[in-house]
Amino acid sequence: MAFGFAQAFRTISKLTLAGAIGASLAAGDVGAEQKTPSPGSAKGQFGAVSLPTQGPAQPIGFYAKGCMTGAVALPTDGPTWEAMRLSRNRRWGNPAMIALLERLSQDGVKYAGWPGILVGDIAQPRGGPMFNGHASHQIGLDADVWFTPMPGRRMTAEERENLPFTTMLQKDKFLTVDPKVWTQSRARLLMLAASYPEVERIFVNPAIKKKMCDTWTGDRTNLGKLRPEYGHDSHFHIRIKCPPGAAGCTPQASVAAGDGCDKSLAWWFTPAPWAPPKPPKPGAKPPKPPREMMVSDLPKACAAVLDAASVASMQAATYGGPSAASALTTAPAAAPAADADGALPDVGPVPNDKPAIQ
Repeated sequence: MAFGFAQAFRTISKLTLAGAIGASLAAGDVGAEQKTPSPGSAKGQFGAVSLPTQGPAQPIGFYAKGCMTGAVALPTDGPTWEAMRLSRNRRWGNPAMIALLERLSQDGVKYAGWPGILVGDIAQPRGGPMFNGHASHQIGLDADVWFTPMPGRRMTAEERENLPFTTMLQKDKFLTVDPKVWTQSRARLLMLAASYPEVERIFVNPAIKKKMCDTWTGDRTNLGKLRPEYGHDSHFHIRIKCPPGAAGCTPQASVAAGDGCDKSLAWWFTPAPWAPPKPPKPGAKPPKPPREMMVSDLPKACAAVLDAASVASMQAATYGGPSAASALTTAPAAAPAADADGALPDVGPVPNDKPAIQ
């Protein structure tokens, strides 16, 4: 690549920076360190709702500041996918997102040599801020897909809660993809996801973006959709555009032209992202600590979303109809493709997932 990673690396105290990154990632989901939200906060109120609203599906607000109506749930099991961490109740999304995940899972088997996907967090039943783990995922248009392939059998609910994340990074090197873990099928799955026109961005760890820049030899038209963001070493985060007719959805600026394999990527490998904030000027008042986000801070319609009537049951709001919520749970898993990735590597850090505007 043409932007001098060697020079960037020489400017970094590698052990210090790598240690800081490792400590941040190893801490697990960001929210694990957060205080319990107050009952009146947006996190507290949206996190307490167990079912979506009745009526049409509409994303309201921005990916990191909003809510949604008419969400549907990804079925816990399908021929080519399994939903993870079921106790979180975060497999809800806009129908456009759920349909895309099912399509990706099927196309991954056909075109990427991927045996099926494991789907992590999508959104809460009515969207809104989550207690832990994410700043975005609030309007049903974000979803996490693990880099771990679906196993050749159905996992139990307990296994889905406890299966560790697997990092794609080397543990003893600064932001470097582990060649013993990374596979071409993972690269194909990423580029397949990026190929869908409704997909606007896919967040990946900067090291994975660099790996794709260095090694992807296929069509690079959609490579610019892969956006570097710390964390995202054990999963990738798909973000889709506001669906047609979603007047209350606030779109994000389009990705800049090009493949993103330039100075904007090199920045992530410098000390700049980890630089401590500048100290206040002498005599200046110290900054106020951040306060909890309240429902009143969200778009006005979100207060009504909290008060709206619920659907009858989770099964009634499962994408594909009530039968999809249960009939597939006992179906045998699809056989792994011939070039599947084999045994899972050692456990890595839990992803730190907070992309909001990148």
